[in-house]
Amino acid sequence: MIRNWSASAVGAIRGTSAPVTHTLIVLCCLVFLIGPASGLHPAHGSGEELLAAQRAYFRRWGVIPADLFEGSPAAALTPATALFVHGGWVHLLGNMLFLQVFGTMAEARMGRVRFTLCYAGCGCLALLGYAAANADSERSLVGASGAISAVLGAFLFLFPRARVTSLLPFLFFLPVRLPAWVVLPFWAALQWLAAGRADDGPGVAYLAHLVGFGLGFGYAWVCFGRATTVKSAPAPAPEGENQP
Repeated sequence: MIRNWSASAVGAIRGTSAPVTHTLIVLCCLVFLIGPASGLHPAHGSGEELLAAQRAYFRRWGVIPADLFEGSPAAALTPATALFVHGGWVHLLGNMLFLQVFGTMAEARMGRVRFTLCYAGCGCLALLGYAAANADSERSLVGASGAISAVLGAFLFLFPRARVTSLLPFLFFLPVRLPAWVVLPFWAALQWLAAGRADDGPGVAYLAHLVGFGLGFGYAWVCFGRATTVKSAPAPAPEGENQP
């Protein structure tokens, strides 16, 4: 198998379609728009009625660690359903931006089947890992962050030198183009620090991000460890460029 990829090969990948990535984005957006979290559907009411509908919705489709390990058949399905449920507009749009930017190239390189297995399998395992660490919690966990973190991990292995545009606060949020091997481990380190300080119970699932990231990197290594990764020459930026 080819051991090194040229910049032109990466450019060719960027030009290919990514039907799984785009289907996932559409599904997540549709589920959000018709659910109570969007606040757009009149059937869910407003005010306290809407808040009650949102809480019931998250409990029904999200992962509740305390319920998950009681053996309930309905709860056993929630690691899959929670991947398509988001808690608000910022949560949804942030996840979909990351998925579009990094998922497009990752899918083109991995193929549809392997990319789907990476996204769904690692995403569910990331939620399970978080639930296991918070087994007594009754707070619901929703969102595709664990699955998208797996995509980031796979992207890091496959395209370590691809340029990613980042906004760094200590540089007054000036956009800086850095290789993925700098940006993504830095992002993972931030998740680690945030998870270590999250001692007041579940909130943002930083641990799920870390688990998903590690699983995605490991999955890509197992599948492509003897195949090609990006050549040592800097590769073009991912489509759209991201701002993690």
